Amino acid sequence: MSGARPIGPYERRTAEVHEWDPRTVEVARRIGELVRERRPDLAVEHIGSTAVPGLPGKGIVDLSIETEPSDIPGVVAMLYDLGFQPQPGPDPWPATRPMPVGSYLYDGAQFRIHLHVQPRGGDFPRDIAFRDALRNDPELKRQYTELKRGITKAGPVEGFRYTHSKTTWILGVYRRLGFVPPAISPPATIAILGGGQLGRMVGIAARQLGYRVAVLDPDPACPAAAIADRVEVGTYADLEAARRLAADAAVVTYELEHVSAPLVSGIDDGTRPIRPGPYPLKITQDRLAERRFLESNGVPVAPWRPVSSADEVRAAASDLGYPVRLKASIGGYDGRSQWRLASAADVEAHLVSHEISGSMLVERELAFQAELSIVVARAADGTLAAYPPARNVHDEGILIESVVPCGFGDEVVRAAQELGELLATGMGLVGVLTAELFLMADGSLVVNELAPRVHNSGHWTIEGAVTSQFEQHVRAICGLPLGSVEMRAPAAATVNILGDGPRRPAALHGIADALRVPDVHVHLYDKREVFDRRKMGHVTALGRDPDEALAKARQARMLLSWAPDGAGVPDGDPATNGASRG
Repeated sequence: MSGARPIGPYERRTAEVHEWDPRTVEVARRIGELVRERRPDLAVEHIGSTAVPGLPGKGIVDLSIETEPSDIPGVVAMLYDLGFQPQPGPDPWPATRPMPVGSYLYDGAQFRIHLHVQPRGGDFPRDIAFRDALRNDPELKRQYTELKRGITKAGPVEGFRYTHSKTTWILGVYRRLGFVPPAISPPATIAILGGGQLGRMVGIAARQLGYRVAVLDPDPACPAAAIADRVEVGTYADLEAARRLAADAAVVTYELEHVSAPLVSGIDDGTRPIRPGPYPLKITQDRLAERRFLESNGVPVAPWRPVSSADEVRAAASDLGYPVRLKASIGGYDGRSQWRLASAADVEAHLVSHEISGSMLVERELAFQAELSIVVARAADGTLAAYPPARNVHDEGILIESVVPCGFGDEVVRAAQELGELLATGMGLVGVLTAELFLMADGSLVVNELAPRVHNSGHWTIEGAVTSQFEQHVRAICGLPLGSVEMRAPAAATVNILGDGPRRPAALHGIADALRVPDVHVHLYDKREVFDRRKMGHVTALGRDPDEALAKARQARMLLSWAPDGAGVPDGDPATNGASRG
């Protein structure tokens, strides 16, 4: 214990299922007495698995207090005075419904405690009903026992993964008990942090379903502006702009990982859900956090080392073996903020021209046989739907082609889908997750990058799947049922339309010719300016097999070009300028 305080420090652990310990009932009773000595008006309820005699679980004593929202800060201050601490880890409950944690020494054992402080009108009645149903229904208790043991049958698992793996079953029980969270129905407003091409395509899918769309972006003429009801102009760290954006929204989502974490925390007040969620965002916007999350879930990654100085870069590269990749931990995409170092001489040359500042990582370059990606959706009720994996080609870090089916056997396909489902569950993500994968020579899969959002490699789903990744994302974040991920044709391929040359007004030539190619669909992102390697659009083609689909998409792409001086379309050319806005 810490000093004279009765509540001791808390320790995070992996999740293991233990037999029910009757001592937890006495621990809960004693904590309730400690609280009532200071606040006789508060009732402390014992909830969770330890509140159900005979039910195995992690052994954590879960408690709950319901009080007025305005009283929550005072209750938390009282709990801290007892020795409770703020919830650790990257995904704590928000201040509007916090969960202080601690431990209590009883009968020679240190029991961990979670104490939920819930606003009146929140989930407190549901939690009590769930506890009482488990106490009174032996069959329900048996099912829950089997579920818990199934999750940990291969050994301890990461705590978030354990919790989120139970979601679907628990929400099913909630529905039986009459606690059904309503779906977010049209014409509610979906707020999108980011107004690029991904936000544009999410917005198009949302509007097709009848939703309103509001967007935060630094550029008032961003690609999503043309389809949004409202654009809040501000950076991805502008909290006041984000608050204005979210003010009348029913749900907030994001189209990129580079949104400021403090901004997301600042609007996470419990008024509306933020999906895919603050936790997935925190993990994936920091490569170091992402690697640690993957390893904690038993997911293979390339050997890597964190570095923050020139000497550490030298040591890591030597230890891992050349070639290596040096990557910034924060920021960078499409190959930016990362460098290939093939020798000690490359390391020294890089250190002469680049300052090593802040956290970075050095990662061994892998000799893989193919680059794949898996797009998986996870609904608000925990159900999952994984698309067929795509086989991708990158050029200097920028995705240029994706083909489905990937051309590998059912074993690889299912392994990629199961990996995506495991990661989405481990994050507790609600929405779409994309995992970029390396397929190794032995058939194993290694995760390269994660993106808790719709993704370039899933663009083929717009024409190639029953439900596009964009509609699927809208369905998930709004609490609607997920759609089918079946393919509409035997094969689909996407080729990106990149810019070239210097920055200039965007004027596209050749779209009429491109659209004469059978089964081809051209998507332009409405960007006002074009410049070298900027993503301006994509071409998707359907076919009888991957080779045919890719050949059609490449043929159409070759017929498109950008006017060298931005002068527009020549007289007599029926092609339209589909990229006239930013």
